[in-house]
Amino acid sequence: MLRLLALLLLAALSLGAALAWWLSRPLDLATPSVELSVEPGQTPREVAQAWVQAGVQTRASWLYYWFRFSGDARKLRAGSYEVHTGVTPISLLDKMVRGEEVLEQLRLIEGWTFAQVRQALALAPALKPSTAGMSEAELMAALGRPGQHPEGRFFPDTYTYSRGVSDLTVLKRAHAAMQRRLDAAWAQRSADLPLKNAEEALILASIVEKETGAAADRPLVASVFVNRLRIGMPLQTDPTVIYGMGSSFDGNLRKRDLQTDTPYNTYTRRGLPPTPIAMPGQAALQATLHPARTRALYFVARGDGSSQFSEDLAAHNAAVNKYQRKQ
Repeated sequence: MLRLLALLLLAALSLGAALAWWLSRPLDLATPSVELSVEPGQTPREVAQAWVQAGVQTRASWLYYWFRFSGDARKLRAGSYEVHTGVTPISLLDKMVRGEEVLEQLRLIEGWTFAQVRQALALAPALKPSTAGMSEAELMAALGRPGQHPEGRFFPDTYTYSRGVSDLTVLKRAHAAMQRRLDAAWAQRSADLPLKNAEEALILASIVEKETGAAADRPLVASVFVNRLRIGMPLQTDPTVIYGMGSSFDGNLRKRDLQTDTPYNTYTRRGLPPTPIAMPGQAALQATLHPARTRALYFVARGDGSSQFSEDLAAHNAAVNKYQRKQ
């Protein structure tokens, strides 16, 4: 009897040692890295089988029993995972329990139009193109904003997402981020701005974004447009004209373009255009709602990214001759 118990104990110890060795030994992989998307509702057995089918070269039953033996089988999180050479059964399970997914990034740039945002979504890696066939109106309705124009409604930032997530999910985050930033900036705006509401602030901020070459000039650029709005002077800003031209713009803005009326031509129409013309960043929002205190009504590019600001037309013409016409 004692001999039998000893044999059983020895067998148990041997089995335990073998298990400990297997758990800490790197798994063989069919390729240097193996990827797997664990779907919601998959059972531990199905997950184990999926890893083996993806390229983890071990027995699926061993992985499954390890998941069960560990006590963490019910803690497996859905998501996209990637393992590399050197991964062990212990680290493989730990990755899924912790939810250490493979994440991708989408960067939305200040000054981009919504058309550029959609191009970035289409090119983003492992992003489900749920909105690819939608019109702008359909897309905004899907975001819960029916009737809202999409231009300028998404905050430019870097967004991290899990592989396989819908592009609509990323857009919702960017839309909510812009609304939060806009509401906060509007609540803390300077007094006596010639802006009726946050919507007008967003429109003007998009113009400031497109017109600013040097970051230090943003509050000054904003002051020029605020001063023009105060006295009813046309904004006369080229980026709005270009936006209104749409696909007909060939890269060269001509005099006739400035004279051709569109809802976005701020040479032929006073006040703000009907919508934003691009995505303003945080700095443009802040500059627009806290413009510099100046009397400037004009500015011209110096050629180094910065601008020369003037209070009257004579000084502005002199600056144009100096910096643009090199006289």
